Parts: sequence; structure tokens; C-alpha cells
Amino acid sequence: MNDSLTILKAGALRFRSEVYAYRKEVYELAARQPQAPHTLVITCADSRIDPEALMQAGPGEIFVTRNIGNIVPSYGEMLGGVSAVIEYAVSALKVRHVVVCGHSDCGAMKALLRPESTTDMPSVANWLTNARSALVIAEACRVAEEQPVDTLRRLTEENVLMQIAHLKTHPAVAGAIAQEQLTISGWVYDIAAGEVRIFENGVGAFELLEKAEMSLEVSHNS
Repeated sequence: MNDSLTILKAGALRFRSEVYAYRKEVYELAARQPQAPHTLVITCADSRIDPEALMQAGPGEIFVTRNIGNIVPSYGEMLGGVSAVIEYAVSALKVRHVVVCGHSDCGAMKALLRPESTTDMPSVANWLTNARSALVIAEACRVAEEQPVDTLRRLTEENVLMQIAHLKTHPAVAGAIAQEQLTISGWVYDIAAGEVRIFENGVGAFELLEKAEMSLEVSHNS
């Protein structure tokens, strides 16, 4: 039998006996009620990213779409799966927030920096044209003797910001923002450190999410 399939089957059995068994009521409730996620998460297809775990979200809390490079084509450019997810999440599910989440060591960002790496992958190369402007900005901001890791970090952040700009061209999103029914934030997840840097409210820079900041916010809201 295929080794990968064997691993997956074992995982499904473990889920049933070790996870589902202890949260049966949560899953039964989720099955009985229509889904009502509060947030749409647009993140990378990278297998090291687990958005539900990262955000500690349970069944029905976040609506997730993933693709190479956490890319959002501008409305009308590549109408397809990503556009349909955005439209459905905002118009039908009425999500109140959208997260565009990039991450460290992103293969898509590395491919932008080394376009020859996608020579034999024309579909990937075409998809990454949606992030080309982020590359132009990152290169324009490059300083003398900049280390590759710093360039990659800047490109990752610029790509998140570029995809947020693309996101705002979608009619459903533009309308919800105009009616103050939707907000957007940009995240960059550091896989090795388990840390998240966040760009919110459309101003400033990516700031490290820290426990002290959350404690202050919870205290202010209570």
C-alpha cells in the first residue's frame, strides 16, 4: 500500500480516537449549525503552515483559502477559485475580517527572486506575475550589502501588502469596507520562531504580536 496513504489513514483514525472523542460536542454542534466564520484567511499552500493551529481556531471559526504565495489576483485579472472564495466569504458568509498571511522561507517569494527556478513550471511562473509589483518595490528598497534573508523578508512583507491592495479591488470587499462591515490585516508568520508580525489599520509597519499588547487590548475591551 502507498506509504503516504497509510500515514493519512493512521492520522484519521488517531483524530477519531484522540481528538474527536474529546471534543465530540463541538463537532456535533458544528454539523448542526450553518457555518458562520468570523474571518477569511488567505494564506500560502506551504505544507508547514497550519492556520487553524496558528490562530487557535476551532471548527467553523475561520474560512480558509490557500495557494502558492498567498496571492489575490486583482478583480477581473484571473477570475477563478480565489475570487469565488472571497466573494462567497464576504457576500454570503458575512465574514467581518480578512487576514492575508505570508510566512518565512516562502518558496514563492524565493522563486520571484530567482525566476529561472520556474522555467519548467509555466503555470507557477504565470501565477507569480500577480506578485511582480511586490518584487519591484522590494528591489527598489534594497540597501547596499543587504543580506539575502533581509531581502526575502522585505519581499514577503511587500507581497502581503500588494495582495491586500488587490483584495480591495474586489467589489464585495470594497462594498463591505465602505459600509464599515469588514476590516483587513496582513500577517507574516515566522515558522522557526512561532511568531507573527502584523500590519493592521492600513498604516505603519509590520509589528511583532506580543502578549503584553494583547493583555492591554483585552483589558481595554472588558
